[in-house]
Amino acid sequence: MWAAVFQTQTRFNKMPIMVDDVMRLLGSIAEERKMKAAVKHSGKGALITGAVAFIGGLVGGPPGIAAGGAVGGLLGASTTNGQRKPIPQMITELPPDKKQKLYNEATAILGDLEWMDPKELTKQVMDNETMKQQLLALLEKFLEG
Repeated sequence: MWAAVFQTQTRFNKMPIMVDDVMRLLGSIAEERKMKAAVKHSGKGALITGAVAFIGGLVGGPPGIAAGGAVGGLLGASTTNGQRKPIPQMITELPPDKKQKLYNEATAILGDLEWMDPKELTKQVMDNETMKQQLLALLEKFLEG
């Protein structure tokens, strides 16, 4: 009798979400959408573009800025070519403090879900388009900032 009561009671209790479980969930959502992000090399490309446009302006005035911007843009783009990482990889490489921040924001969205294990949590989120969209938006905002 007590075993049946205990099983029923624990079956519906919400399992505490572990940080790694949420990171895997976010990685699954990103993977489903084939999300990739340009990494730190984007800033390097922008710097190259700006520097070459600046030098072009010094050498050739306004037409030099335009020509320097075009050449700098091509050079900047070539430095970032192929420098996109899958989001799941970026999530696993986050430092612990960033993972904790992302976890806190994601659990606010997951708030009322009940599940037995991480697989069930992932399935519930994947079946809930609204929640999935909220988590995607969170992930995009988080990785941009």
